[in-house]
Amino acid sequence: TIQESAAAQAEPEVRIIQKTGQKIEEYRMNGKLYAIKVTPKIGLPYYLVDEDGSGKMNRIDTHGDKLVVPRWVLMTF
Repeated sequence: TIQESAAAQAEPEVRIIQKTGQKIEEYRMNGKLYAIKVTPKIGLPYYLVDEDGSGKMNRIDTHGDKLVVPRWVLMTF
């Protein structure tokens, strides 16, 4: 039904990437990357979040402190 397909589209997709020394979780809504969670082997997890839909990610640690990081291209589609 239309309601079921709309509900399925409203759920975020999570892609988990295991790399040496860290785990990366990419969060997408309707195919658009909006957040990345990085869990390093040593240290606390942190998030890169596209707060305004511009494609530029801002770093937010797990304590809610906002840090502005250098901006670079993570992925292109």
